[in-house]
Amino acid sequence: MGFVERSGCQFTINGEPFYFNGWNSYWLMARSVDEANRINVQDMLKEAAGLGLTVCRTWAFNDAGYEALQLSPGKYDEKVFQALDYAIEQAKQYGIRLLLVFVNNWDDYGGKSQYCKWAREAGVDVDTSTTDSFFSSPSTKDFYKAHIKAIVTRVNSISGIPYSEDPTIFGWELMNEPRCLADKTGDLLQACFENAEKHWIEEMANYVKSLDSKHLLTVGLEGFYGKSSPESLVANPQDWCQYLGCDFVRNHLVPSIDFATIHAYHDAWRSDLDITGLMKQFKRWVRMHAQDTEEKLQMPLVIAEFGLSNRFGVRCQRHMFKSLFDVVYESSILGGAAAGTMIWQLLPEGMDGFKDSYAIVASQEPVISKLLALQSQRLKLAIELHRTNQCLLVEDEVEGKEEEKEESWLFGLKKLSICGAGHNKYSI
Repeated sequence: MGFVERSGCQFTINGEPFYFNGWNSYWLMARSVDEANRINVQDMLKEAAGLGLTVCRTWAFNDAGYEALQLSPGKYDEKVFQALDYAIEQAKQYGIRLLLVFVNNWDDYGGKSQYCKWAREAGVDVDTSTTDSFFSSPSTKDFYKAHIKAIVTRVNSISGIPYSEDPTIFGWELMNEPRCLADKTGDLLQACFENAEKHWIEEMANYVKSLDSKHLLTVGLEGFYGKSSPESLVANPQDWCQYLGCDFVRNHLVPSIDFATIHAYHDAWRSDLDITGLMKQFKRWVRMHAQDTEEKLQMPLVIAEFGLSNRFGVRCQRHMFKSLFDVVYESSILGGAAAGTMIWQLLPEGMDGFKDSYAIVASQEPVISKLLALQSQRLKLAIELHRTNQCLLVEDEVEGKEEEKEESWLFGLKKLSICGAGHNKYSI
């Protein structure tokens, strides 16, 4: 494996464009602690590789909970660290890269609330009414930096390779879905994202890069627009989204941040809409972010979490996922910003306790699995076209039954033909 790098709006490996179809399995480390459960990790990576998936997003944290990685600030359980070592080595065996997340915004697996609790236990005066002190307290920031250093400088106990030198790691994510609350006046908390002098994202991003200049870095945002992008607020699912202390454009305009992320759970954000309304919102969300990332940020965009509750059924899931995959495929052909997707979440058989309403057991969902496999093939084609300087042209619409259309590269939308070398203009 070569390191994944960034060149403008594209990911590259050894100078060639890289687009990926990926997924979330946040539990790889947790299921690797007990050797009896490691079969789940092996099964998941094997199934994912069989579908052509190449990047997995997973947690590199578990703070003070059951089988915790970080028992207290700066103190780690070596057995759990070795479980993370194992997950990385297993991913390497299947040619899969990992996007590792440093901490959670939410309470699951500890998160920022645990850091605030540690600070209070150490006698630090932090606001007990909110966990947003995580972003402003010198103590919690020091705890967090120590955790970053412990992860980034870790030497894998199996391979002997430092994490900072291992190309199996796709990159780092500062936090899963960072948010902060509005104060009583309705303004965003100045100590968090909005105060340029104490910009948490910039401070932490610079710190990561001081330890590791080889890996890519992202913030971990859901993608909500803030006041700096009034023209884009229409894409937010609801008005409350602009009062979460995060701003998609502004928060990514940090020199040490390499790529942007969004999440997409429109059925959770807009429970008042039917599937037709959700699809309309979803498409606008993805396309506007792809456009803004390309034009305003000039960096790659990853849809790092997306899903549709299984209460809508496989047919609706397939329809929504296809619409997203078409955007990413079109972008890959045209050299746009949308560079990768990561479905939430995939599970192997035998992990019912980890299911949520978005979970997909790949072996039990042939329709979704087939869709994922076809998208992987399409992105491989896009990479090959760029590599060989060929172009892809659209022909007539495919005719025939839906099952026959499914086999075409554009999931039944179009036929494709490939022109010879020497062409450098793409049309779709």
